Amino acid sequence: MNTTICASITITPHDPLCFTKTSFPFYFSPKPRLFNSISDVTLVMVGPILAYWSLSLVFYYFDTSGWKWLEKYRIHESSEITSRDLATRSQVLWAVIFQQIIQTIVAVFWMSGESVHSVNHAQEMRRIAAYIQPGLSWAPTDFLSPRVLAHTTDFIYWWGIPMFQLFAAMFIIDTWQYFLHRLMHINKFLYKHFHSWHHRLYVPYAFGSIYNHPLEGFLLDTLGALIAEWASRMSTRQALFLFTFSTFKAVDDHCGYSFPWDPLQMLTTNNADYHDIHHQAIGIKSNFSQPFFVHWDALLGTQMTRKDVKDRRQKISKTQ
Repeated sequence: MNTTICASITITPHDPLCFTKTSFPFYFSPKPRLFNSISDVTLVMVGPILAYWSLSLVFYYFDTSGWKWLEKYRIHESSEITSRDLATRSQVLWAVIFQQIIQTIVAVFWMSGESVHSVNHAQEMRRIAAYIQPGLSWAPTDFLSPRVLAHTTDFIYWWGIPMFQLFAAMFIIDTWQYFLHRLMHINKFLYKHFHSWHHRLYVPYAFGSIYNHPLEGFLLDTLGALIAEWASRMSTRQALFLFTFSTFKAVDDHCGYSFPWDPLQMLTTNNADYHDIHHQAIGIKSNFSQPFFVHWDALLGTQMTRKDVKDRRQKISKTQ
């Protein structure tokens, strides 16, 4: 990343630095469209759907491949995968498609006012420099040199703020889904009429990850993601990344495999094995957190590990 700095300008609150970008971080494209044939707003709508089915098809291929080497990575034995599910795969398929239609309709209205406008990055960076300069008044003179202040501003603008927005959005989604998900287990009416749909899948599989009652799908998944995007003030492309990434994560969390080399499962302990416990009768009142981190389960005492499952089953067997 190169930044041309007008170092000769005196650094005062009334005369901030001059920035001219000659290159951008690897993740950023100055093009008005990422792909010439499709707008970024349209990508936000279709990206998560493409992510859902592309990754689901990979795991479906694994399920039907007959490859023996996959057996050691399955969370459940092959004979158990379809024997206890209360919903047929065709029911799951059409329910998921229906939910994605609803998501697309909502996205059309939500994104209708969005436009990819040109951002004056140099002007925004000058504004940030003017904000942070007074806060650095305690620092040595050398630290307030034009070059150091410019690089500090550059890092905040291109890395600090976007990373904060991403983790803020992830925290909001986790919080929204944890408490609403837990409520749907605590309240018998909500569980019976809505959330029990998802738990018809005793053994989760990839393309059933958003197999929900339509109302629950809207409240839990769609609305939570939109609130996170709005509250974190993400750009259209940031929203594209958030929605697509969270979709990949949701599918992977229901894949039925515990792969040691899966980057999505290495990211946090909230992975396919963790969520699978929640789908079992013994852990149905545990592991509500989804899709990113497990802090709410850990803080509020609803976390269950495989060791906890083993200990509880041994305790039950002794009492029988």
